[in-house]
Amino acid sequence: MQFKGITKKEEGKFITRYDVAYETADHQIKNYEMISRNPEIHSFEELHGKKADAVVIIATDESGERILVDREFRLAPGCWVYNFPAGLIDPGETPQESAVRELWEETGLELYEINDFLGVSYSAVGFSNETNVCVVGKARGEFHESTSTVEEIEAGWYTKAQIRELLKNGDPFAARTQAFCYVWSRE
Repeated sequence: MQFKGITKKEEGKFITRYDVAYETADHQIKNYEMISRNPEIHSFEELHGKKADAVVIIATDESGERILVDREFRLAPGCWVYNFPAGLIDPGETPQESAVRELWEETGLELYEINDFLGVSYSAVGFSNETNVCVVGKARGEFHESTSTVEEIEAGWYTKAQIRELLKNGDPFAARTQAFCYVWSRE
């Protein structure tokens, strides 16, 4: 496919919708609808973010025997979804600083150890160029409600057996959380 252009369609508070035009191998124009965190995309190069938009926190407890998963009411599907704690990286923050802040805001827990950092990946490549990074570590402390009144989050520690049961029951998961939890629960 050959990029032909991009047109901003609508700008919201957090996302902007664009139409991206590509020419297919048979010389047809394909207009693709997408959303982005970037409100000013004008070129092909700008489709590819220079830094991550958001952070995802993959944390175990101090023993490494339980994984932290949020059960959060997500507005787009209108239901409760299992997901890792995550959030937007604020201007001037490193992903690691954002992970510490977001984890505390969503759960009340302290991210006291960072063991790994997974580079940029796309959140929802089928309709967005939003990128995130994963911060992997250990958390401790007592749970509290989210500091945001617009987020309904129930954070919890889950054993491998509990995760396998959730996956077997078909409870709704975010895709990245489902995939990681599946592999983690089988180790």
